[in-house]
Amino acid sequence: MSKLKGLLLTEEMHGMISQAEGLAKALDIEFTHHKIELNSFWKLIPPKFTPVSNFTFNSLDAKDFDIIISCGRKSVIPSICLKKNSKKKVYNIHIQDPKVSFNNFDFIIAPEHDDLSGENVILSKGSIHYLTNEEIVNNREYLIERLNKEKNYLTLILGGPNKYYDYNDQNLKKIFNRVQIILEKNNLQAIIIPSMRTPKKTIDLSNNFFGKEHLVINDVEKKAYLSALSLAKYIVVTCDSTSMISEAAITGKPIYIAEIPAKNNDYRFRRFRELFGKLNIVKNLDEKVEKWNYEILDETNRIAKEIKRKIS
Repeated sequence: MSKLKGLLLTEEMHGMISQAEGLAKALDIEFTHHKIELNSFWKLIPPKFTPVSNFTFNSLDAKDFDIIISCGRKSVIPSICLKKNSKKKVYNIHIQDPKVSFNNFDFIIAPEHDDLSGENVILSKGSIHYLTNEEIVNNREYLIERLNKEKNYLTLILGGPNKYYDYNDQNLKKIFNRVQIILEKNNLQAIIIPSMRTPKKTIDLSNNFFGKEHLVINDVEKKAYLSALSLAKYIVVTCDSTSMISEAAITGKPIYIAEIPAKNNDYRFRRFRELFGKLNIVKNLDEKVEKWNYEILDETNRIAKEIKRKIS
């Protein structure tokens, strides 16, 4: 039996790519990934006020698909439009709150901390994502030749500024100082991993602060990310990224959240961190580390199984 064909629609940000491709892989479908661009002033208009028409978004070379997986605000109307115009049965799945009637979608996947509910809503603990334990294990050795093999490792994963958190030097140096104390107390070597949102000046600051004794990855590199997760004894993630915290939770390793003072109401982020705290997955970063165990999260495969059951 041939595999179902999928159409993935995102704005090509790390968290969106990870969620959409992770679900597609877990559903075991063939897929193509398309970056969505809204036309003209529709970029500024919320989805609930945007007409369901193909003149609102860029042309897509998509003719044969069975499932649409969309993630992010810009992909809401294209998903609805493509399903509506299809000449065959198509399932559309939206990840995150679409901010339009849920009846426009067959399934909506949203994290518990978003407080969504509905007959077609499937809730996840944290964000679904595209990482698997197999990938992490297979890429373990990728960074090893650049590290001190006599030490254990702490992996620091950096997000980037958004409307809630400011990546100024003061906030970052506070995090770096805490990490440095931990490194010295526990004879650890740091691996610093940037994301697609990490500014170059933050990577430069990391290099200047940690120097040659530690390893700073200067570019976004999936193999390096996977290797750093596999090699880490401890993982530290900045508080601005629910996606990368969720990805780290597939390792079963201690995860510390590096807090940054909020400049706007970060209620959803705090709800997420509180949930993961109750699940014993994360603790706040201070000047000491410890080992603990928790149930490894694999929400992507759990949700994929539920969708498969409902559409079969």
